[in-house]
Amino acid sequence: MFEVLQSIIPTVLFYSAPLILTALGGVFSERSGVVNIGLEGLMVMGAFVGIVFNLTFADVFGMWTPWISILVATAIGAIFSIIHAVASVTFYANQVVSGVAINMLALGIGVYLTKVWYDKGQTDMVTQPFYTTNIPVLSDIPFIGPIFFQGVYITSYLAIVLAFVAWYVLYKTPFGLRLRAVGEHPMAADTNGIKVEKMRYIAVILSGVLGGLGGSVFALTIASNFSHSTIVGQGFMALAAVIFGKWHPLGAMGAALFFGLAQSLSVVSAGIPLLSDIPQVLLLIAPYVLTILALAGFIGRAEAPRANGVPYIKGGR
Repeated sequence: MFEVLQSIIPTVLFYSAPLILTALGGVFSERSGVVNIGLEGLMVMGAFVGIVFNLTFADVFGMWTPWISILVATAIGAIFSIIHAVASVTFYANQVVSGVAINMLALGIGVYLTKVWYDKGQTDMVTQPFYTTNIPVLSDIPFIGPIFFQGVYITSYLAIVLAFVAWYVLYKTPFGLRLRAVGEHPMAADTNGIKVEKMRYIAVILSGVLGGLGGSVFALTIASNFSHSTIVGQGFMALAAVIFGKWHPLGAMGAALFFGLAQSLSVVSAGIPLLSDIPQVLLLIAPYVLTILALAGFIGRAEAPRANGVPYIKGGR
């Protein structure tokens, strides 16, 4: 039993981290009233930028390269998300269509520039990815240490810490109160002096920051290169985690951990007696089947923020 937990839990954390980060971005955006179908595209852009920067500057920054790479990816993710903010907040465009356009645009840019810069369909493998490590002191704790703190990625715990930070910001600060007010009743918020457009812009840009971070973490821990198939559905899984988690940061983290568990089963199944006889293809499709079941209301109906997806036209309605 101990060996099973030791193989499953680090793998679950490993696969969950990008989903947690991206889902937190979705929570911020949708709590402000802006539907963000474009999480997939933000992850693609983060993955592309993270890998390209890593390949380009590995000799310059050495062991710090992956950390600087994810910072650059968050910045580019923030800039890229402004397209969605301008379309949906300033020009009142259909938010679903705008999000789909973000997904298509990001993939198109990534694949095109990869072909131009590397003259093939994928980049080279990075030489400075994130590596597993033992967390000092905590890894020495009997039983718990080997399961949770040995052979783990620091990025996994970064994602969990950020989930609690997001919860605190949304529910314990004036900024979070204003953001949630804008997503529930923008007219009342506007009447009380809250700038609805400004808050929604900030929320969408935050989703870009976290989506870019999620994509780059995925690329630099799981994929190690970029191609058209690096990010395939993880952004939509993160969006499902937002809904599954009832638009709450900690709920989204729990849902992302659940989907991370589903993704990890195909990796660790050989060492688990109950799973070893299940065909590999079934384990590979399990995350997507579970996503559909979750969104179909398998665990109860989720109530979205009331103004989610509704453009706010000042003085109009």
